[in-house]
Amino acid sequence: MGALFRPDGEALAPNWRRLPVGYHGRAGTVVVSGTDVVRPSGQLGPGEFGPTRELDAEVELGFVAGANAATFRDAVFGVVILNDWSARDIQSWESRPLGPFLGKSFATSISAWVTPLALLEDARVEAPPQDPEPLEYLRGGRDWALDVDLELERNSNVLTRQNASTLYWTGPQLLAHLTSNGATLRPGDLLGTGTISSPEPGSLTELGKGYLDDGDEIVIRGRAGALDLGEVRGRVLASTVAGPSGMPQFLE
Repeated sequence: MGALFRPDGEALAPNWRRLPVGYHGRAGTVVVSGTDVVRPSGQLGPGEFGPTRELDAEVELGFVAGANAATFRDAVFGVVILNDWSARDIQSWESRPLGPFLGKSFATSISAWVTPLALLEDARVEAPPQDPEPLEYLRGGRDWALDVDLELERNSNVLTRQNASTLYWTGPQLLAHLTSNGATLRPGDLLGTGTISSPEPGSLTELGKGYLDDGDEIVIRGRAGALDLGEVRGRVLASTVAGPSGMPQFLE
């Protein structure tokens, strides 16, 4: 497939022969606000395994499904604040060509409660214009942008602020695309918006202010007018793994 997709380039990326490339999201590593996050390890490049040196946080909202229904209002129970922790050095090495694997699968933190969608009716606004016009099955749901203010805090210092109404794709469009191939939606399914990076950056990488140190605490808070969506909080703990030899030996 690589030769077919890239007839003028290398069929396989250099990492292909060094790790089993894949894309991985795990329900088992979705954790509630206040849960510590251990610095993850993985392949950092050719012949190198160890703790990430580029641990990052991402400001997101998450939609929690309540039913397998035909409309967004009926299918989604509510919204959580979401921190999509990312090990950027692991991610950059393994994400060729399929996407993040160990760089994302270690933890996703969510707020301690789900804000019901019904409570966000007053926060609904029109989404920004799209260019080019999307395909027909994605041409709805533009009145479902959410005027939710968010802020990213590191060690009690607010670094940056965002608003979810700036997202290019709305919740209904995300769900329409997710299910367009026949995939089903189940109660409890969690769908992240992706990093919210407007009007200010939504991650440390985008801010250009370095990465997280052991002991750092990240807090993301959200409000929709007078409605408090709560916070998602997580502290970084030092790696407990010195190298691959310290991992379970599933090869035996």
